[in-house]
Amino acid sequence: MRRRDFIKGIAGSAAAWPLVAHAQQPPMPEVGVIQGGAARAETLHVTAFRNGLSETGYTEGQNVAVGYHWLEGHYERLPALLHDLIRRRVAAIASASTPV
Repeated sequence: MRRRDFIKGIAGSAAAWPLVAHAQQPPMPEVGVIQGGAARAETLHVTAFRNGLSETGYTEGQNVAVGYHWLEGHYERLPALLHDLIRRRVAAIASASTPV
């Protein structure tokens, strides 16, 4: 192998490294948020949650995904919802409502 061919091969590989690194990034962590009420009634909780995320360096949609789940008083749906979140291996489950 000639020296020029070797250098071209190394340079070509180095140029592809950022593409490979980007393709292998882990998926964005997901947080499941469960609220007992309806979405329109929980805006203060959502705002406070987003502010808390921001204070710890997380921005929804940029470095963390957040799935909001509204029970709207139907607490019998809670076991199935929790089972689904656990099956999907969310990074965390958060709630500000009782008796969730």
